[in-house]
Amino acid sequence: MKKKMIVLIAAAMSAALLAGGVVTVSAQAQVRVGSMKGPTSMGLVHFMDEAEKDADESYTFEMVTAADELTAKFTTGEMDIVLVPANMASILYNKTKGNIQVIDINTLGVLYMVTADDSISSVADLKGKTVYSTGKGQTPEYVLNFLLESNGISKDEVTVEYKSEATEVVSTLAQDENAIGILPQPFATVACKQNEKLKEVCDLTQEWDKTGKGTLVTGVTIAKKDYIEANPEVIEDFLDQHESSIEFAAENTAEAAELIAAAGIVEKAPIAEAALPKCNVKYLDGEEMKTALSGYLEVLFNQNSESVGGSLPEDDFYYMEAEELDD
Repeated sequence: MKKKMIVLIAAAMSAALLAGGVVTVSAQAQVRVGSMKGPTSMGLVHFMDEAEKDADESYTFEMVTAADELTAKFTTGEMDIVLVPANMASILYNKTKGNIQVIDINTLGVLYMVTADDSISSVADLKGKTVYSTGKGQTPEYVLNFLLESNGISKDEVTVEYKSEATEVVSTLAQDENAIGILPQPFATVACKQNEKLKEVCDLTQEWDKTGKGTLVTGVTIAKKDYIEANPEVIEDFLDQHESSIEFAAENTAEAAELIAAAGIVEKAPIAEAALPKCNVKYLDGEEMKTALSGYLEVLFNQNSESVGGSLPEDDFYYMEAEELDD
């Protein structure tokens, strides 16, 4: 990868010279990539591992536990490319007056309904029930509300008790075998491993797909528009590496699980191996990315406009390669 980056920089310099321009070489040679410890980083671990093994200094990677910390470092210029929650990308786009572009989708839906109650198999079965979830005022709440509405169930017909941490929902499920929880991966897998009576009875991504409103999107990768315009070869190289890394995770689950555990994303490799296929780690870019993400953000906007920063992003929010723009 290091040689490839050198070639890319050299190509950019040559192009500038041929155009009669002045070549400016930045003192910052590294591309600084940030992500959160969770499913959105699972597809990145092979990329990270290869860079470390090759002693590749073209990229540096940092994982954090809170979205606020990640976005703070990104907005202050400490990170160049970051993997963030999908709605956070829209919020940042609005805050920066359009200086944000989504370059890929890295993770689709990761929410599952977990319970030992055999009478529950879909969102349609939740009428009159109590559900435990995280994410009050965040994406899980909007997703659940939308799916209830799509199944003809009003919010008043379901009691939702929100917990501050997914581990609290797992604890509630362990104490009450009739409890119903909405959990993201890998917590859904952890809950079922800890209590053999529990089952993942419903994949909320599949429930969302039935509505015809795009698809459920968890994580996207973003960069500032001015950074992208100044470093197009870097962006294309990153996307190539990211796509390959995500494909590796899908095709080499056991090996990827070891890397996920080593990175501290999931404590134990067997849990990571069981959870990874359910984490919907996917690579989407271009028009496919735009279709999936725009439909998802529209649903969130209709639930609460502030969940996407007050308004839906314009077309310039979605990064397109030159050949796609020509088409």
